[in-house]
Amino acid sequence: MTATTPLAPSDETSAATEGSDTLTAPDAPATGQAWTMAETAPEQETEIIASEGIRDGIASQSKTAGSVVDTLDAWALSIGDMRVSLFDILLVIGVIALVITGAMLAIRLCKNLLGRVTRFDSTQRLLAEKLSTMFVWGLAFFIGIDLLGIDLTALAFFGGAFGLAIGFGLQKTFGNLISGILLLMDKSIKPGDVISVTDQAGNESFGQIRKIGIRAISVITRDQTEYLIPNENLMINQVVNWSYSSRDVRVKAPVGVSYNSDMKLVEKLLHQAVAETDRILPSPKARVNIMGFGDNSVDFEIRFWIQDPEEGLANIRSDVYKRVWELFDEHGVEIPFPQRDLHLRSSKQMDRLIEVMSEKNSA
Repeated sequence: MTATTPLAPSDETSAATEGSDTLTAPDAPATGQAWTMAETAPEQETEIIASEGIRDGIASQSKTAGSVVDTLDAWALSIGDMRVSLFDILLVIGVIALVITGAMLAIRLCKNLLGRVTRFDSTQRLLAEKLSTMFVWGLAFFIGIDLLGIDLTALAFFGGAFGLAIGFGLQKTFGNLISGILLLMDKSIKPGDVISVTDQAGNESFGQIRKIGIRAISVITRDQTEYLIPNENLMINQVVNWSYSSRDVRVKAPVGVSYNSDMKLVEKLLHQAVAETDRILPSPKARVNIMGFGDNSVDFEIRFWIQDPEEGLANIRSDVYKRVWELFDEHGVEIPFPQRDLHLRSSKQMDRLIEVMSEKNSA
């Protein structure tokens, strides 16, 4: 029997180590591994457009198209950690053109569909068109963002600056936008209405609303002058709408006659002049009033009604005055002009002057 010598603790540890599987240190590189965990991966350039999927899809469909795409992608500009290639630029332009075209077609389709709705009047239809246009363009914006692969969280940094821009620089634009929608909702102003327009010199003229836009309304006067009035001005300023509840407009035409005239005949002729003038409504009936006794004439006023103020008010007064002049001339009614009586106080100098003038005339 062979005696066995007991091992020392150090020897037991070494033997246990030799008998167990060999363990690899965490920091030791494995066989065939090119880098260790302590190493840092090389930085990669970041593209501003997520176009890899589109590029791979085109390459999988056609080798020729894939080679063209690779060539376009090879022409690139690197700015810091961003890389912009010619393919990225063309992709952005194509997506924007596609989204704009699709939005315009959708807006046209919405207008055609709303035009077939018979329950809407012109104001309700216009309001629906404006709201649908805003919705389509908003949807087109988010679709374009999604197609380009832009992360909306990346735009959060610009949210504060954009909010300040709206608050200071674009507040009038958004104010006019909201004002236009409110005007269409309460139907106080609508296309076709006749309103009074005052220019910078204070001259008042009448115009018809041709169009209500996002920023302003278009008003065309009788002399074909087109005014663009911001929507916000119509909300905060007084506006005279001649066709708000009714298109009937009363027109006033003052006339003066001599004190020697037959008043009943004058009233009869004024009614006749109104009845023989076009554009004047037979109902409500015209009225002739005596407004006062002036210095040189009895002042009358003709009040009559028309239904087409967009055709002008001055011209209808002119037609009435022409017919009044003809009727007064036929019946001998005098239209007086200003007259003054001059009284001179008697004096020696005046008497001597009169004597001298008389002597000269007699000579």
